[in-house]
Amino acid sequence: MRSQIYRSARSLLSASLKRTSPAFSGGKAAAVSCRGRMSSLASYSLSESGNACRGWISGVLALPAAAFMLQEQEAHAAQMERTFIAIKPDGVQRGLISEIVSRFERKGFKLVGIKIIVPPKDFAQKHYHDLKDRPFFNGLCNFLSSGPVLAMVWEGEGVIRYGRKLIGATDPQNSEPGSIRADLAVVVGRNIIHGSDGPETAKDEIKLWFKAEELVNYTSNAEKWIYGTN
Repeated sequence: MRSQIYRSARSLLSASLKRTSPAFSGGKAAAVSCRGRMSSLASYSLSESGNACRGWISGVLALPAAAFMLQEQEAHAAQMERTFIAIKPDGVQRGLISEIVSRFERKGFKLVGIKIIVPPKDFAQKHYHDLKDRPFFNGLCNFLSSGPVLAMVWEGEGVIRYGRKLIGATDPQNSEPGSIRADLAVVVGRNIIHGSDGPETAKDEIKLWFKAEELVNYTSNAEKWIYGTN
């Protein structure tokens, strides 16, 4: 894998040098272009050619390193689980956004996607499609589309299962003390938050609410303190 990254980086560098250096040809190393013939250097000052050489050398070193770092971040993200979490209109209107977000952050999960929208009713119907045969389906969709919803994607080990624990049972009256619904909600119809209940659901809901380019891959500085081993 690393050799492929280096080959790709070298190809990019070679193409760049061919466009910018008349002395570069035949895929020769950048150092060859810096040596050149004295006649070729006559039109350039020594400082200019030296700067060019240093620039090419920096490119040789930086391109593969950057490509490898990106590859490492993508591989790390692929190992982590992602879940969809939404603060419903009642949670937004009650000013509970910071309270809910902080609970996920304090646990050690990482926010990789966030936006606030008012979902149309047909969109709400897609979100709750698995409940379409229930008598409360229409009311549920009306409520979700009644105001702003804060849609989020959180990442971390076990984030789907533990995210559900953070949220609590659907009925706040049955939620464990310390959970979001137990602490902040009273009735089922206004339970302030939604969370994916499994890997397949998470995948479908993330795809419904977010475009691929709206999600980011990055390594948090806190991860070594969260997942590191002694």
